Amino acid sequence: MSKILHVSGLGKDYPLPTGKLSVFDGLDFELESGELVAIMGVSGVGKTTLLNLLGLLDSPTEGKILIGEEDLSTRTENQKAQIRNKMVGFIFQFYHLLPEFTSVENVSFPLMIRGIPKHEALTRAQAMLAEVGLQEKEMLRPGQLSGGEQQRVAIARALVSEPKLLLADEPTGNLDWKTGERILELIQTLHHKRELSSVLVTHNENVARFCQKTYLMESGKLILKN
Repeated sequence: MSKILHVSGLGKDYPLPTGKLSVFDGLDFELESGELVAIMGVSGVGKTTLLNLLGLLDSPTEGKILIGEEDLSTRTENQKAQIRNKMVGFIFQFYHLLPEFTSVENVSFPLMIRGIPKHEALTRAQAMLAEVGLQEKEMLRPGQLSGGEQQRVAIARALVSEPKLLLADEPTGNLDWKTGERILELIQTLHHKRELSSVLVTHNENVARFCQKTYLMESGKLILKN
């Protein structure tokens, strides 16, 4: 198997009035193409920080991150943004949908950012909403949807650009367990159907059960549990 993610010697520091806070110090991690893995750990240990680094939403203080063959340490911020928009899909705990826009408009935005014509973007967004079971909700706004439906819209938005890497930060953390379980089953199904490589960050062992591997984040390191 080839590696979709290769992280070596990763460090992330934040300045403090009395010095600095080191979240990671020499963290290593690899994700094989096609893997679905969970990263667990207590709140505040750095799980979301790591996900933001892997997804190019933040930059490390030291170390290297490779997505496929792309060594991100040699890329400009504009180049990183292009790689992120093309290769990475994000799912967040609180959905981050734009409340004034419909479901299909929310899903189409990543495509329009890439310069795809509006008609084509909306057509692809409609197809993606159908894939997550929301073909009849495409004209509704987030406030008219349940929490589980909003997360389905967010999943559709994450995948409409056909990324290779899916990053999910507590994707069921804002849902009751029954709804969350259906969301995890959907993520699992789409992961295999679309041949994704996926990382789910969670503090919940029930979420980790849906993944092939589980890593525990502890003292700035990742420890393979299974």
